[in-house]
Amino acid sequence: MGKLVKRAGVLAVGAVIFFSSVSFKTDFFEIAKQIEIFTTLFKEINMNYVDETNPPQLMDTAIKAMLQDLDPYTNYWNEQDVEAARINNSGEYTGIGATIKMGKDAITIVEPYKGYPADKAGLKAGDEIIKIGNIDVSDFEEDAGELLNGAENSTIDFTYRRQGEVKTTTLTRGSVNLKAVPYYKLLEDNSGYIVLSRFNAKAAVETARALKDLKNQGAQKIILDLRGNPGGLLSEAINVSNIFVDKGELIVSTKSVIEKYNKEYFSQNEPVDTKVPLVVLLDGRSASASEIVAGAIQDLDRGVIIGARSFGKGLVQRPKELAYGTQLKVTISRYYTPSGRCIQALDYRSRDEEGNAIRTKTEDYNQFTTRNGRTVFDGGGILPDIRLETSEYSGITQALLTQSAIFDFATEYYYKHNLENLQDFRLTQSDYDNFREFLKTSGFYYQTDTEKELEEVLLTAQKEGFEDKIIQEYKSISSEIDQYKIKELEEKKPEITSLLTDEIIKRYFYKEGLYDYYVVHNPEIIEAQDLFKNQQRYAEILN
Repeated sequence: MGKLVKRAGVLAVGAVIFFSSVSFKTDFFEIAKQIEIFTTLFKEINMNYVDETNPPQLMDTAIKAMLQDLDPYTNYWNEQDVEAARINNSGEYTGIGATIKMGKDAITIVEPYKGYPADKAGLKAGDEIIKIGNIDVSDFEEDAGELLNGAENSTIDFTYRRQGEVKTTTLTRGSVNLKAVPYYKLLEDNSGYIVLSRFNAKAAVETARALKDLKNQGAQKIILDLRGNPGGLLSEAINVSNIFVDKGELIVSTKSVIEKYNKEYFSQNEPVDTKVPLVVLLDGRSASASEIVAGAIQDLDRGVIIGARSFGKGLVQRPKELAYGTQLKVTISRYYTPSGRCIQALDYRSRDEEGNAIRTKTEDYNQFTTRNGRTVFDGGGILPDIRLETSEYSGITQALLTQSAIFDFATEYYYKHNLENLQDFRLTQSDYDNFREFLKTSGFYYQTDTEKELEEVLLTAQKEGFEDKIIQEYKSISSEIDQYKIKELEEKKPEITSLLTDEIIKRYFYKEGLYDYYVVHNPEIIEAQDLFKNQQRYAEILN
């Protein structure tokens, strides 16, 4: 299997499902009634519709439409999805060894893993697979990614598009082992740097092993990098926290309208080291299990958090077995850090006019205190003790990521530049100017919240007959916003440059090379090292 973009777990941290009252859950007559109505409707449609129907596809559509009213993390899994979840939790599978992105007409290689089948076959990030064997991806009605599956040592022919040129290659599927800790290293100042990229079943074991090895090499302080870690198994989040805190500490608690899901989770094992100075790195893509670890470390005053506010996913999910090997991944509870805060950012019970979940406003955050009496807040992820611009994800940066503008520019850069020495790379002002020009021709579109509100005002004015009276003001404000967006590309340059640097380096030196670059040049790691040098500042932050 080549697709590793779905995140799941036996007990995973995810989103929120909410029922208006307990009585709804216990009204079995009403549930039975609605099931009977749906069953009879489904039967009549398939027996009487004018054209031939596809029952599995109809049912899949019906289930997904129903779940859309709840939240984006309560999902129905077919047999393939269940297998993908098992693979993600184990970190081992047979496939092409690459992260991919599904498109309507092609499968894009997002990241080939060094030394694995896709890499050996010459595939690069940005390559668009348009044909698998004799099947055109655009003609395949199901998930074309499933065509990448197959037995170990089996071969598969690809036709792909690279920079407008069509090429072919043959790939031999192989065993892929994705480590939870893909990189760790002793730095020159005797700091131990550990990257924890996923909370699969190996997360705690690999983190503990890396810590012990670094201590044996002489590490006297530790940097735990959770940036970009989307989470995973709740049990592993608890065990990773336990590496740095005493046995018997409350790590996280869960609360639900269903009493059996109200639980407290304590560290169960003897720690590896509770005294070593510790920094945890976070960014806007650090979510769920990452936030449990960071929240516990912060609330227990065990270490300092550096980076940017995390994603804000404060909810717990559990897969429920259904018929024929399928599953329902359903949110069962919210989780709370040791201080009692829930850091969920989006409220799926409250929706705007477009049906989008409402984000908790800063003024609505509640105040809590850590063990040492420091003030922390709920409602919007874990706020670092030290915030850095290079870790932030502003609105325009999120748009650049969502629309793959940074990814596509890095692809173009790779085929125009030779880069032989990793440590010599710097994204220059000229490179950034080229990126800004690239955006003008790439179809990139960024709409601010203000623009959305203005459009609604104009639509309302049209209905009420005031359009002619406000159109000039509308155009004037729109023009000012356009000028602001141009300036915003410069104002947000540190965070955009950081992401561009990451993406470009991976093209030449893979993820391993990126980490080698980090330990010399990354602003967050440098900030952590500077903090370790200033023991008084470190102690003052925690006290």
